[in-house]
Amino acid sequence: MLESLLLALFPSVPAAPPRAEPPAALQDDDKPDKRPEIAELLERLKKHVAENGQEDQLAVEVIDQLATEFPKCGEKDRAAIVKGVDACFKEKRKPTDEGAPDNLLHLAAATALGEMGPESAKPLAGWIDHKSLRKDLNLQRAIILALGKTKAESGIEPLVDLLDHHQATMQAAGAEALGNYDKEDQEVRKEIFEAILKVLTALKNNVDADVNDVISRERYEAISAAMIGTLQKMSGHDARDPSDWTHWWNKNKKEDWDAGKG
Repeated sequence: MLESLLLALFPSVPAAPPRAEPPAALQDDDKPDKRPEIAELLERLKKHVAENGQEDQLAVEVIDQLATEFPKCGEKDRAAIVKGVDACFKEKRKPTDEGAPDNLLHLAAATALGEMGPESAKPLAGWIDHKSLRKDLNLQRAIILALGKTKAESGIEPLVDLLDHHQATMQAAGAEALGNYDKEDQEVRKEIFEAILKVLTALKNNVDADVNDVISRERYEAISAAMIGTLQKMSGHDARDPSDWTHWWNKNKKEDWDAGKG
């Protein structure tokens, strides 16, 4: 009504322009890509890494910056960042004076790639049990957990394969990493659950078969917590003993685990 009155009194006054709508949130296709600042960061990373460990701390700082920029990037920059960070694993470092692995750069790369899924899932899986890195179990654990954090579907199979690994550290890490898939369809969760329960039960049977088998007991103690934790995440059920889990599984494997959830 006010606008009509103004037009009647002042015919020359133009109507007010329509209010501008706020810009919609950027989709992945709309994010800036092939940015020069990303290329510059990747070049800096390459130069620091090439200094044979002398500038690894500076390299880690650049990796952190790239991880921060990753979610803001378009497809090409995301691929370039993953490739640049993944290349850090190819760099060899001499052990410290105490004989421990000098793995600062590699651990930083693993941690960052864990936040760069799904693009980083394939490169991470390629470094699991890789001949140049397999002796560093702390690094292997970090890589395995990073693969789980990507929540990429392609990461499930290599993580399940680790459940039968000869190293207890690798088994436990694989089981823990699979816990990241607790939001998958229940068909996937049931497959993960069944694979873990099978291994957990076998480990416990080995312990029960010979109370003097220290090796089997130590392996079970090193692995069981991670496996039970992921069983709980997959099912929403709480139990501790493998026999209780087996009983629950036999009763509920065909049930709808998501019934009654929000």
